[in-house]
Amino acid sequence: MSELHEECGVIALYHLPNGRPSPLCPSQGSEEVSRLAPRMLLDLQNRGQLSAGVTTYSPNRQQLLKTYKDLGTVAEVFHQGSRAKYAQIMDDLAGRAAIGHVRYATCGRDDRNFAHPFERPHINRLKWFSFAFNGQLANYEKLRDELLTDPTRCFARDSDSEVFMHYLCTAVKNSEPDLLTVCRETTRRLDGAYSLVYLNAKGEMFVARDPHGFKPLCYAFDGSLFAAASESVALFNLGFSSKDIKDVPPGYVVIVSPERGVQIEEFSTSSRSTHCFFEWIYFANVASKLDGKSVYLTRIKLGEELAKREKTPIDKANALVVPVPDTSKAAANGMAYALGIPCREGLIRNRYSGRTFIEGGESRRRKAEIKYTPLPEVLEGKQVFLVEDSIVRSTTMRVLIERLRTIGLVKEIHVRVACPPIMAPCFYGIDMSTYNELFATSFMMKHYGMDGVLSSDDLTTRWILTPEIEAEMAKELGCDSLRYLPPRAISQAIGIPPLNLCQACVTHEYPTGAGCDCSDVARKRFLQGISGRSYE
Repeated sequence: MSELHEECGVIALYHLPNGRPSPLCPSQGSEEVSRLAPRMLLDLQNRGQLSAGVTTYSPNRQQLLKTYKDLGTVAEVFHQGSRAKYAQIMDDLAGRAAIGHVRYATCGRDDRNFAHPFERPHINRLKWFSFAFNGQLANYEKLRDELLTDPTRCFARDSDSEVFMHYLCTAVKNSEPDLLTVCRETTRRLDGAYSLVYLNAKGEMFVARDPHGFKPLCYAFDGSLFAAASESVALFNLGFSSKDIKDVPPGYVVIVSPERGVQIEEFSTSSRSTHCFFEWIYFANVASKLDGKSVYLTRIKLGEELAKREKTPIDKANALVVPVPDTSKAAANGMAYALGIPCREGLIRNRYSGRTFIEGGESRRRKAEIKYTPLPEVLEGKQVFLVEDSIVRSTTMRVLIERLRTIGLVKEIHVRVACPPIMAPCFYGIDMSTYNELFATSFMMKHYGMDGVLSSDDLTTRWILTPEIEAEMAKELGCDSLRYLPPRAISQAIGIPPLNLCQACVTHEYPTGAGCDCSDVARKRFLQGISGRSYE
């Protein structure tokens, strides 16, 4: 689903010097565990392709912390196409600890200065640190303005990463605070989504997950090698077993140091966790488990939920379920199996065209035309049930439907969306912050009026998707029919109660105060005809 974008992914690695040798460490030795970082970042490439970077630590070199980052994919940044260049980079960065990051920007310009990790050099080891995070602060503007009331402070770049930098600098300026104190002081005022990784020149590390657990974060430890990542697939592919991989609980920090080993501590509390449901729908690697729930099995169940709600008469001789590659495949398989009809790849994705939301310049429409090729030998004359993860702006879906008819020669196109309609912006790290860009909003406005947009209390009861509205949407898209899943089906498929999922973009129910405030601003901007991101 090329229209919706996650912000980034993080990793952390540490080989404790006093631990037993780890079979998972590189052959060069435990002092070069940083060599594993690019491999882990490749497993998180689905979360961002704008930039990649690492910071490594070694007590055996004069420059205790080294940061290497640039624009591009992991393979491009680390020159993995050139054995000599890649080896030189890895030799230069060799260390016993590392943090890393892949990025897609929801705020901040697309240049190297915004790539993570961010290193802050200092003559004091405790105050020399580097950090990276996945997420977005909903109260970023408020915190920035408060910080700038101090005339001694300044912002070099207008992004929420710099809020983290200010708070981290303040937290570590005290006389040798422990990392639990640093984490507590840094995050005390934050409202939003973040999974944070931190490494200092004393050789201390922590990884922390926000109190609501919006973004996924997991870790594993085999007695000497500690590793953490946004998704479990990065740890599993290192060689950790599923039983060794644990989710960082919301509001907890895992602290790693040579003196104390690995400790897990609570740094903040919340009345409830609210995991982003889109992680299971689209963002996460299908091989991952998030908070104990398999992404693959969840998507299979989403397809089964679509099948339960199918009312269109099925032409068994000609019916096909076709996924929009790649993240819809599991849902399409689940739907097809439940309906007893074939699932075929009638759309072939050009894997070398890049992810359309990363690149700039060309229109989304032209990118979608380049990215997907219909196969008439599979599709001609067929009744196609086209399965998609979600529809945000609808640009890609319109192109696909047109090409399925003109090139694929499809007889009928019935679009099935394994997600509810997106009707509200997100302020926790997904790149959709305005009502203007959302396909479903105009139809809801037409039927329920502007009063619903002004009153967040009324939206969940007044903005109800009906078969009549779905029919209007289908006509606009150019398909024969359109069906969405209701919010309750998402909770059932994931296996997490609705109260513990963030579904604000489909229910308008924001789980934090700053999220509600941003929503009010977005509504007012929409009614005033103001375009652009609400936080820029």
